Amino acid sequence: MSELHLSMDGARALHLAAQGLLQPRRRKAAKADVLDAIRRMEMLQIDTINVVARSPYLVLWSRLGDYRSEWLDELLAEGKLFEYWAHEACFLPIEDYGLYRHRMLDPAAMGWKYSSTWMRERAGEVAALLAHIRSQGPVRSSDFERTDGKSGGWWEWKPEKRSLEVLFTSGALMISRRHNFQRVYDLAERVLPGWSDAQLPALPEVRRSFALRTVKALGLARAAWIPDYHRTRRPHVDPAALAGEGLLLRARVEGWNDPVYIHPDHAALAQQAADGALSPTLTTILSPFDPVVWDRRRALELFGFDYRLECYTPAAKRRYGYFTLPILRRGALVGRIDAKAHRRAGIFEVKAALFEPGLRTSEALVRDVAGALQRCARWHGCTQMVINRAEPDALAARLALALESSPRLGQAA
Repeated sequence: MSELHLSMDGARALHLAAQGLLQPRRRKAAKADVLDAIRRMEMLQIDTINVVARSPYLVLWSRLGDYRSEWLDELLAEGKLFEYWAHEACFLPIEDYGLYRHRMLDPAAMGWKYSSTWMRERAGEVAALLAHIRSQGPVRSSDFERTDGKSGGWWEWKPEKRSLEVLFTSGALMISRRHNFQRVYDLAERVLPGWSDAQLPALPEVRRSFALRTVKALGLARAAWIPDYHRTRRPHVDPAALAGEGLLLRARVEGWNDPVYIHPDHAALAQQAADGALSPTLTTILSPFDPVVWDRRRALELFGFDYRLECYTPAAKRRYGYFTLPILRRGALVGRIDAKAHRRAGIFEVKAALFEPGLRTSEALVRDVAGALQRCARWHGCTQMVINRAEPDALAARLALALESSPRLGQAA
């Protein structure tokens, strides 16, 4: 295959096709589709903020449409998924456990996620906690009362929670299931009884595998994008060397001086993208922790979308809002919404719908975005929607009119 040349639109289309975001699904999602989507992305990042659906559920909805969110929890409890540190804390296909085992065997290299000092100074407490789990069964952090007088803020975990987390990072404990989204910790040998470190792949092969898998998940990748996806440490694998071995294909994207790399499994898709035959038609709402935008530099380079998550920014300094969700429309990131699902009241509140400067806001775009908002609201169990403001200002009335035309979702008073 000769070196392909892709337009920027073609590059975006190839990326979205690889991520399962090119076109709307044509059939209703089944439970197996949840696992397939995670395998396609390589991982599903976990975050607990729930002003709308928690991130892992929203990432799946963006790809699958309406589906039963409990399927994700069931797949974890059934042992088809496990949790560990990948890009960050993630749900991962259980068959990939061996790829992450090296991190567990060297937990001190995991930074803040593990504390050798804690394990050394609290050795007796940690051993007692392990003995308790061994004799009494799985535990949650909430099973232990706080006795240190602290409030339990962001970095004020109770001692048992810290011990559970370092034992999890070291691989001694795994997450057997979640209860009300709380982790349930159990001994690794009970969660994954068939594992033996004799099965451990060599570290150089793991690094190569991560690089190849990243390129496949992204559809195409500049060399600088690859380490961030699995958060791999140096020495990084050189994708040019993998291309030299025939394990990756090289291509060019208009406007970029450096090559991009494509997995051979996507050769046919890449040719379609180069020919202008991949047509993005999906309009949807993304999570801030969706792979499309979690690497902010990549989102800027590929989509021209300058995205920041402001939930940790003081309210007075926020430009867009607490938890803004990117809007993907037919191959472009066209804006963001600051939303909150008032589930008991059945109202989906769009505090702000903010479109990119210079965007041509056609009636077709307004209809597409309104439709995505309607679908998202319905999936949240909300039968009404309110839009507080939109930028440009004229869009507020147009969005409201588009929403009112829906027979299934009305505007809240």
